[in-house]
Amino acid sequence: MALTNKQKTKVTAEVKRHEKDTGSPEYQIALFTEKIKQLTSHLKKNAKDFHSRRGLLKMISKRKRLMTYLQKTNEKDYKAIVKKLELKG
Repeated sequence: MALTNKQKTKVTAEVKRHEKDTGSPEYQIALFTEKIKQLTSHLKKNAKDFHSRRGLLKMISKRKRLMTYLQKTNEKDYKAIVKKLELKG
């Protein structure tokens, strides 16, 4: 259920700060968003998979904390990432 390298590069190509960026909040938010989309579709098919549901809730919480941090530190980048990933701001 993990993301492949092709999926990661496709998702994070627009939000990377530099070529070897893997730790910026924008990069992490983009990865979490893609993983959340995949898990959501998985849980629609497998409604009783409570272990995956718990992982999904943890990912949503982590993404929310990263977005709060980004909003406090750099509002311009926060608005840009919300627009690119079509998230609620």
